[in-house]
Amino acid sequence: MFAKNLEIVRGQIAQAAARSGRHAEEITLIAVSKTHGPEAIMEAVDAGQLLFGENRVQEARAKMPLLPSRVRWHLLGHLQSNKIRQALPAFERIHSIDTLSLARDVNRIAGELGLFPKVFLEVNVAGESSKFGFTPDALRAAMEELLALDRVSVDGLMTIPPFAPEAESSRRSFARLRELRDRLANEFRVPLPELSMGMSGDFEVAIEEGTTFVRIGTALFGERRGKAWKPVASEID
Repeated sequence: MFAKNLEIVRGQIAQAAARSGRHAEEITLIAVSKTHGPEAIMEAVDAGQLLFGENRVQEARAKMPLLPSRVRWHLLGHLQSNKIRQALPAFERIHSIDTLSLARDVNRIAGELGLFPKVFLEVNVAGESSKFGFTPDALRAAMEELLALDRVSVDGLMTIPPFAPEAESSRRSFARLRELRDRLANEFRVPLPELSMGMSGDFEVAIEEGTTFVRIGTALFGERRGKAWKPVASEID
């Protein structure tokens, strides 16, 4: 099933890229594997997908030893301060740096661990009280200090738009993130090449608005399980 779904999604990525004058190679597909176990992820690996996104540090770390070392991991969900030390060695990128204090903690612990993490700054462009993230104004105010952190590499911005049944409803949020990125890059004279936006229901619109990473779960794996995956004894013996 995964292989067929992957073929469909890659075709949709290519079509959306072509519509916006881009190349499909500019967009990196993250398969969101939260709640799915190692067997489902291994099926994805066999189909040629090696980059996966997880929301919870503990769930991801339980899966990692059960999968090939060539598998790559990004953290997409909210990062709690008490999980930083576990997360930094495990994930290639963190998409969810949502406060200046969290960035400071990541920078300090990265120094203790000898690491140089790559991160996205999460922006709550719609100002939803239920979501994490910098407001655009707060991000601008914090940007100078964020860029001065000596261990953290800020690759770009991430957002999750308000839920909407129609993909087109997300376009304004995606455009606002891209416009914010462009303003910050110009004002602070720093490259911010990456945008992380677009999920199963709206990734084609996100591609049209300039995203470089799409985070797709349901369209690849099917409906996710209701609970986080946990290993059974036979999987950790």
